Amino acid sequence: MPFIEFSDVRKTYRMGDVEVHAVDGMDLSIERGELCVIVGPSGAGKTTVLNMLGGMDTVTSGTITLDGRCVSSFSERELTSYRRYDVGFVFQFYNLVQNLTALENVELASQICRDPLDPAEVLSKVGLADRMDNFPAQLSGGEQQRVAIARAIAKNPKLLLADEPTGALDYQTGKQVLGLLQDASREMGKTVVLITHNQAFCSIADRVIHIRGGRAASIERNASPLDAAALEW
Repeated sequence: MPFIEFSDVRKTYRMGDVEVHAVDGMDLSIERGELCVIVGPSGAGKTTVLNMLGGMDTVTSGTITLDGRCVSSFSERELTSYRRYDVGFVFQFYNLVQNLTALENVELASQICRDPLDPAEVLSKVGLADRMDNFPAQLSGGEQQRVAIARAIAKNPKLLLADEPTGALDYQTGKQVLGLLQDASREMGKTVVLITHNQAFCSIADRVIHIRGGRAASIERNASPLDAAALEW
């Protein structure tokens, strides 16, 4: 059984008299420990897929399962628990607490989890051993995104979700961030789902899902993913 599975998932928004089918019959599967890139143009349904998988939005119909549990049938209380314990989030903008240090930002997330990783160790792993006592305003954009990744990983989640995580970063820093996400999959065994519009990122993934018109247009397995450090775009 796949670690993640979408079966005929649909999400419809109503705007006045108009129905918008953001996701329209999505079928996909992702295996445990994979780095999966979901790619497609703006409006294809990528972020809606991520939000439903992360328990931040509900399905209109169909089923989403993760690790044998039917996420799409969870109650509000169950969704809160799922977001807290099972999912780590990394966004385009870092969403750090400005009056907390890098270490305190990571500790904040680890304090709400059942089996967190050591915050200082995780910050060291992402290359910030000497920046733990700095506040976000004292960090570069790339360093802030590394804190955000450390915060997500420190929760020790089953699933790591990243929505355009390099969108606010320069090319070289973006490659470093992709490398950290790749390491989370390769070295820590985390299942990582990365949303992007950048086709170049497909080469670093174990699995690539192309989305068009709210559906999975194609799903490909990559037998030999490129190391993120060698990526060019």
